[in-house]
Amino acid sequence: MNKVILASSSPRRAEVLRNAGIEFEVRPADIDETRHPGEPASGYVQRLALEKARAVINSETGAKNLIVVGADTVVVNQGEILLKPDSAADARRMLRQLSGAVHEVHTGLAVIRMPQKVERVIEEVTSVHFANLSDAEIDAYIATGEPFDKAGAYGIQGLGGRYVTRVEGCYFNVMGMPLGRLWATLKEFGWSANGPSPMDPRATDR
Repeated sequence: MNKVILASSSPRRAEVLRNAGIEFEVRPADIDETRHPGEPASGYVQRLALEKARAVINSETGAKNLIVVGADTVVVNQGEILLKPDSAADARRMLRQLSGAVHEVHTGLAVIRMPQKVERVIEEVTSVHFANLSDAEIDAYIATGEPFDKAGAYGIQGLGGRYVTRVEGCYFNVMGMPLGRLWATLKEFGWSANGPSPMDPRATDR
């Protein structure tokens, strides 16, 4: 069976894979995540996802049976890309923007199969409806510390989930891992939870 490597240190992404019965190893990729001037959310998340996966591939020696998964996620609200907040004030600003509005979560997913070097890069977009938040609720949420390592300053799988009133699209995408798209790609690449299977020959034609 091809070994699956997750090129991310995100505990949320690891949780999604683990709960789906996907055996994997964690190997975080160290890349420059600076956004290029004028780069749209779609291009940004797909570029970083692919760079993360390629960084892990480049650190490997020899042709091994590997499937490397890279992902990157941002929140987009009214055209502004919201990354992880760098301070309490930044988190407060983001949460005030999200309050009572609908935003999008964009995740780039890159999957590379070795030794064939077959690459897939996709983007998944989910719309999230947020409740109206008072300043007191925002301050209380920031005080928990949860917003600081999450794009958009909230985590749907944690305390932040109580502020989400509706999700349109893939729930797991909001956690940073579009599970359905990943599962389909793993099957296309010949991965099986029960053992090896042949790779779909069409995988080398795209």
